[in-house]
Amino acid sequence: MTKAILQRIAEGDKTAVQDCLDTYGGLVWSLARRMLPNVDEAEDAVQETFIDIWKNAERFDEKQASETTFVAMIARRRLIDRVRKYQRQVSADSLDDILVEPSVNFHQNLQVGVEAKEAAKELTKLRPEQRQVLQLSIYQGLSHQEISSLTGMPIGTVKTHARRGLLQIRENLGLKEAIAS
Repeated sequence: MTKAILQRIAEGDKTAVQDCLDTYGGLVWSLARRMLPNVDEAEDAVQETFIDIWKNAERFDEKQASETTFVAMIARRRLIDRVRKYQRQVSADSLDDILVEPSVNFHQNLQVGVEAKEAAKELTKLRPEQRQVLQLSIYQGLSHQEISSLTGMPIGTVKTHARRGLLQIRENLGLKEAIAS
């Protein structure tokens, strides 16, 4: 039986590092580009993510999660940290928004927050497969193909779960509009 890449890294196998980059580089890069505002930030985040992966390779337990899931979770944590850091930086645009129309922004943000809370509540009522697919898509920004690879579900099944889950949430929220096919 072939050892997992992360097990080989934990054991000090130098070839496993390149195998890790080759196998998971695309996944980590696509997550970084989707979540971060520019290429420079994404490049830095990918480097930091792989350093974290290599430092934590010994913590990988294939009985708890797949190697892909382990890598995706480390990437997600690193990227969320970067997004939060980036969002904390004050920009001239955000100052203009605050100074010009604070009450409009407050009400818009409040409404979005209320709607998001209602949608999140409805998400918990879905079948586990539908909930998993939508959470990976919404919270982690994964594509249907990435979800398929991560979960082992066929791509058509992933798309079906996503569509039916969204339709169920819309129905439960009383929204009349149909989801575009």
